[in-house]
Amino acid sequence: MAESLLYTFYGDDFTGSTDVLDALASNGIETVLFLAAPTERQRAAFPHAKAIGIAGSSRSQTPEWMDKHLPQLFRALKDLNSPITHYKTCSTFDSAPHIGNIGRALELGYELFASDFIPVVVAAPHLGRYVLFSNLFADAGGQIYRIDHHLTMRNHPITPMQEADLRRHLAIQTAIPISSIDIRAFEADTLEQALAAQLNAGFKVILFDGLDEATAAQTGRLLWSQAEGKRSFAVGSSGLTYALIHEWRARNLIAPAPTFMAPCTQKESTRPIVVLSGSCSPATAAQIEWAITHGFMGIALDPVALVSENSEVASRTYLQCATEALRRGQSIVLYTALGSTQAEVQGEALGTCMGLLLRELILATGVRRVAMAGGDTSSHAIAQLGLHALTFAARLQPGAPLCRAHSPNAAFDDLELVLKGGQIGTPDFFGRIRIAG
Repeated sequence: MAESLLYTFYGDDFTGSTDVLDALASNGIETVLFLAAPTERQRAAFPHAKAIGIAGSSRSQTPEWMDKHLPQLFRALKDLNSPITHYKTCSTFDSAPHIGNIGRALELGYELFASDFIPVVVAAPHLGRYVLFSNLFADAGGQIYRIDHHLTMRNHPITPMQEADLRRHLAIQTAIPISSIDIRAFEADTLEQALAAQLNAGFKVILFDGLDEATAAQTGRLLWSQAEGKRSFAVGSSGLTYALIHEWRARNLIAPAPTFMAPCTQKESTRPIVVLSGSCSPATAAQIEWAITHGFMGIALDPVALVSENSEVASRTYLQCATEALRRGQSIVLYTALGSTQAEVQGEALGTCMGLLLRELILATGVRRVAMAGGDTSSHAIAQLGLHALTFAARLQPGAPLCRAHSPNAAFDDLELVLKGGQIGTPDFFGRIRIAG
């Protein structure tokens, strides 16, 4: 199986990992996303996979954590012998020297894979993320903002983006020389020459501009030609995945674009769902507010209470309220914040407590469809469910598919999950999840 793989990836959070799963599977590429380095037996359960990923939590971890954990995860992926291994980041590229350090992850991959260079592809036009002359821009409510002017990202509670030039942003996280290939090389169709010039000048990290599908296709063509016969390491968003898909299809390595991957059909359903949100994004706030006005019960969680010495008391109260709602057939949304209202507690401790609460709720009610919002929340919360893999079930909206869980525990096996980044989805997204067929 390993010899036939096209691609492997490590996602720095769980929502971003399912974004890649969505990109691959919706283009007909059988993919399995493991939640830890898989065993031989676990891999053997998916004999036809052409892409394998590992969902992680490095986006919310320290460089010391990365030094301890990432080398063995990267080695597990390298051993699968795919041409390209992708360290998948969020398309907003938010990170800092002390937390979620993309530069340190890049260094570890560079050391292990001994690549000629590390391409960095952040632009993801399908998600409204663009890179022009190395500056990152992102859509918010139909308006395009430079990332350091973007309301959510400039005020991110953990990794606020204060620099739009990704070369400068990355340079405070790694000492490896960084350069870029800008839009002029795409327009002149001189990517190969531009890359050769940068490598001859001694640069080892090359950032690619990206504006649309045409530039993505050009990037994919160049990177696949560079990866052939090697085991390369690359960094970036799911925009890198889509760039490679363009080239795989052009080379007939994958089937023509499928016509069967339309979003889930929508139908009336009385089956309740659970939404668990740790996101501070205004987009998620709008989705929570939409849900509450359309029949969901809203349960505001106190982050401080959840991680305090009296956390069991708070959890029991939330569990009782949520259980009663689900048993009467009402969907629920449990949330720690609404928009810019920042939780006083962030990261692993809160995500873990929310995951334990979700675990008890599933065991108590048998609810079979769950949505999680927020990358950090999802990464740490889902780890409490004892899952070992996720596969694609259906497309909902770009970047947030419906997934099927695989677990040795019957209570969680075949659970339907949606893991979405804070800014992903339309205002009625939770409603769409509830009625998706």
